[in-house]
Amino acid sequence: MNLNRRDVLRAGMGIALLPLVPSCGGGDKAQYQASTGKILTSKIPLPKPFSVPLPIPPVLKPTRTDGTTDYYEIIQKRATAEIIPGRQTEIWGYNGLFPGPTIVSRSGRRTRVTHRNELPVPVAVHLHGGKTPAEHDGYPIDLIMPAAGMSGHGSHVMGGRVSNLQKEYDYPVDQPAATLWYHDHRMDFTGPAVWRGLAGFHIVHDDVSDALPLPKGDHDVPLMILDRAFAEDGSMAYPSISRDLNGAAGVTDSFTDGVMGDVILVNGAPWPVMEVDNTRYRFRILNASNARRYQLALDPARTQFVQVGSDAGLLGAPVRHSRIPIAPAERFDVVIDFSAYPVGSEVTLLNTFGDNGTGQIMRFRVTRQARDESSIPARLADFERLSPASATATRKLNFTLGADGDQMAWAINGKVFDPNRADVQSRLGTVERWQIITDQHHPLHIHMAHFQVLSRANESRVRPTDAGWKDTMDIPDNELVEVLVKFTGYQGRYVFHCHNLEHEDMGMMGNLDVT
Repeated sequence: MNLNRRDVLRAGMGIALLPLVPSCGGGDKAQYQASTGKILTSKIPLPKPFSVPLPIPPVLKPTRTDGTTDYYEIIQKRATAEIIPGRQTEIWGYNGLFPGPTIVSRSGRRTRVTHRNELPVPVAVHLHGGKTPAEHDGYPIDLIMPAAGMSGHGSHVMGGRVSNLQKEYDYPVDQPAATLWYHDHRMDFTGPAVWRGLAGFHIVHDDVSDALPLPKGDHDVPLMILDRAFAEDGSMAYPSISRDLNGAAGVTDSFTDGVMGDVILVNGAPWPVMEVDNTRYRFRILNASNARRYQLALDPARTQFVQVGSDAGLLGAPVRHSRIPIAPAERFDVVIDFSAYPVGSEVTLLNTFGDNGTGQIMRFRVTRQARDESSIPARLADFERLSPASATATRKLNFTLGADGDQMAWAINGKVFDPNRADVQSRLGTVERWQIITDQHHPLHIHMAHFQVLSRANESRVRPTDAGWKDTMDIPDNELVEVLVKFTGYQGRYVFHCHNLEHEDMGMMGNLDVT
């Protein structure tokens, strides 16, 4: 089947696998705070919340090392997992796991990851937040073809730069300690591929972060939060034109706003529970959902989140939050001090933008008393504050519904993604001021270049949660935001896009040429 975006957007083309319910965002209920998307409803009995232990993704061991480089191998393949207790669900997994294994790198030490594709479709791998040479960034048509051959699948992306069966991604890791992640980035097909399981953590350490007295070891925990829905046979439901998700691009016309599920997973488990000491824990929180926004809160709220890091690294100083809004692909590195709760307490991590089941994420049970040798220093890392006066260019970008020929599509400045067109040309070593205007919720992600939030027109100031170096930004409905983008790293062609994955698949992406 060879369908383009216009075909997908035409009424009546698709078959939704499950009934849909419009999303209202929940929590504070204002339209301004709602997610852009529609909800799939699961067709199987769901487990009682807080009955499944929190799993921790395994750390991948290198196949070999030398004086400068650690080498890894990952096979992308189909597998089954017991996500809902008593049910088997087919996933697409890195090494057959959902989430994929965590890669741990050290700043200044090269990481090389060889990906072999044993899935039935082409793939591309993006290290999200990485300062990576363009040829290793996972450009949407830099494809690894299936080991089993195309079998007629994905022919609409042919003509790109392809690798047969496997590709070696070379990451210099010339950047500070940060919580990154890797995921599929194939043109027009990122949504269904990530929904099926192609996502994993990639954590970078350095001497500065290691020297801090923040929680370490078992008290340093990655949390990948995402939503899914499940069909009657236990499979992950997704409103694809092709029922097996193999052939067609994108989603049915009813779900081009974004796909959301009614089951909240953390590290691949539904509404899990984690037993904790009454001490500080560091949580590396990632929103890996296709479209859903969350607002994190603790119940009971006897303590606050202490943010120590953002998308691209440590903050200069810690920032306290009672609530944290988090858009798809954003990361928050936070410390929670469970000494505020007596042993025997239960603490729920809420999503105040959700309703019913989607209003709860996971639970912590304070089961043990322990000595806490960690602390949160007043100063975390050297932090360069960018000045608007340093900007060498100002760019205006409209992320809105626009025309793709005679059809409507998600567009940037009225244009849908074209790998042959240059959209933004920026010079390495410069700072630019980007002004982004949205019509609905469109989280901005810029590849390779990191940025700082300068202003939010609707809120009259930046949010406390905007602190630090960012690579992804939460931009709600009808907002005008300004960011200062610093271009350090490498020359070449990259992309910037909305990280609502269905919007990205439907064309809301542009080329960024760094010269």
